[in-house]
Amino acid sequence: MRSDVAREHSLRDYDSFYRAELPGVLGCLYSLTGSWPISEDLAQESFLRSYARWPEVSNLDRPGAWVRRVALNLAASRFRRLAAEARALVRLSSRTTVAAADRLDEDDERFWAAVRSLPRRQGQVVALHYGDDQSLADVAEVLGCAEGTVKAHLHSARKTLTALLLADQGAGQ
Repeated sequence: MRSDVAREHSLRDYDSFYRAELPGVLGCLYSLTGSWPISEDLAQESFLRSYARWPEVSNLDRPGAWVRRVALNLAASRFRRLAAEARALVRLSSRTTVAAADRLDEDDERFWAAVRSLPRRQGQVVALHYGDDQSLADVAEVLGCAEGTVKAHLHSARKTLTALLLADQGAGQ
């Protein structure tokens, strides 16, 4: 009987955690992928992993940081797999596919497309800071690095994004 009560309490804790963290994780993943369905799949896989390890994850200082790190790792793995698949398709058929972005206006899509062209860590920092509204300290915790490193990545990303977006704007005129 005692274990049933503890289990029910734990499930209620997980449900609260899931509901509180899901929107931010989805926003971050969408910033990186440009696709709601893919973001939802990656988020669900991240939360499934956290649920499977909930007794351990729930004892962390910031379980949300843990699930975000899992989500970013899954997104990075997906990008690597897709890049390998694209190279194989090019070799086999000389054809490539282009994924359509949805639910964003043209300016937002240009911005997030530019973010997706950044080096992986810079893109993750931008997605967490701007897409998920995380503080620099929180981004550092999620990525497992120093806050100064996050600031350096964000600075480099801003410089690159400015150049990319100004070049894109000049080409469109």
